[in-house]
Amino acid sequence: MGRPGNGTADDNRKMSVEKKRVAIVVPVHNRRDITLQCLRSLSKINDQGLDVRIYIVDDGSTDGTSEAIANQFGSVNLIQGDGNLWFTEGTNVGIRAALEHDPDFVLMMNDDQVFDPAFLRSLVETAISNPQTVVGSLLLLWDLPHRVFQVAPVWKVAWGGWRHWHKQTVWTVPNRPWEVELIVGNCLLVPADAFRQHGLMNSKRYPNFGDAEFTPRLRKAGWKLLIDPNSRVFCQPNNLPAVVRKMSLRKKINALFVDLKQIQNLRRRFYGYWDAAPSKLSAIAAFIVFFLRLAVGKNYEGRWGEKLPEPQLREFFAENVVK
Repeated sequence: MGRPGNGTADDNRKMSVEKKRVAIVVPVHNRRDITLQCLRSLSKINDQGLDVRIYIVDDGSTDGTSEAIANQFGSVNLIQGDGNLWFTEGTNVGIRAALEHDPDFVLMMNDDQVFDPAFLRSLVETAISNPQTVVGSLLLLWDLPHRVFQVAPVWKVAWGGWRHWHKQTVWTVPNRPWEVELIVGNCLLVPADAFRQHGLMNSKRYPNFGDAEFTPRLRKAGWKLLIDPNSRVFCQPNNLPAVVRKMSLRKKINALFVDLKQIQNLRRRFYGYWDAAPSKLSAIAAFIVFFLRLAVGKNYEGRWGEKLPEPQLREFFAENVVK
């Protein structure tokens, strides 16, 4: 079977009538009810033309997650971790297992989401129509299902790195797939050849945020990153991280300088800039600008940034829409 990225038009037409092998990889830990909700939602999707296998990597759950999955979803491939995998290596473990069965695509995703029935078919169709692409779903909040969540961040040195959008809706994004600079890993369809050619996510630098390095790495290697607005996934809102200034000195040092799993960790932030920025010079410059903006209270990631007006993404990305 021909594969996206190296097939001809005839190959793509042939693939359109053959079942595509899709491996869904989900790392989980101690969220039994959330995980079961995710699996119930996946069981209801339209998988016509797809051969879907689900791989759950249970990283040491103690709440009965594995037992509940085995009882209720016997066809799921259940892989056990020791509690030290976290998101990135947990996903990598699932991908390695999935690649042994030669899938056409691997869908990396979180368990705290539910799905429009057509989401997966739309992702696959977009990937087939656009060779050598990685495709992300349109992420929406499940409590505000019209609100866009963590989609299409943009890099600018003057902004201090990546800017995420806070005011976008299903009506302000392009109505066709559009090219972006980075895709977060909540729900991400990756051709298996991308892993074979460029490896897996870097779990040493990014125990919890490997997607922030992985998709820019593929982009630099010549792969396109697309968001498919017709593939809709509804996500649990993020929990607010602990406020650093309210931590004890010991916890501050650990969060800021030691524990790479912490979202506030400055080493993790620098690695993210260094690996994902368009150039090393822009990475260093943006890292400095981030601290300057933080010092004057004009950080795009803080409350100040959330209050700023935003352009509609259908206008901002007008030239990036796939024709």
